[in-house]
Amino acid sequence: MKNGNVVMDLTFNFSLAIIKYAEKLEEQKKYVIARQLLKSGTCIGANVFEAQSSEGKADFIHKLKIVDKEAHESEYWLSLCNLSDSYPTNNDLRSQKNSIKKVLSKIISSSKRNTHS
Repeated sequence: MKNGNVVMDLTFNFSLAIIKYAEKLEEQKKYVIARQLLKSGTCIGANVFEAQSSEGKADFIHKLKIVDKEAHESEYWLSLCNLSDSYPTNNDLRSQKNSIKKVLSKIISSSKRNTHS
């Protein structure tokens, strides 16, 4: 999905990568972690998408804070996978998630500044 919105593009591509990784985990019968990661990882993009039609600046910021929480949860599951010997590594996913968090942080802080102006 390319629409010129950086955070939407990043999160959509991250969701696609999460789906592939979750499928790899399921092939290895790592069902519980696969489902948890699939939920939190794809929720990031879904909430960014939803934020585009928010009902105002406060609602927009609130939705992006939910995205931030889901990114934190995804970080937890990815860390477990990276530190568990029997799980495939996922450094690219962590890198993508970090890029999303940086962009997200800038958007949230910029939106808060514009709200108080």
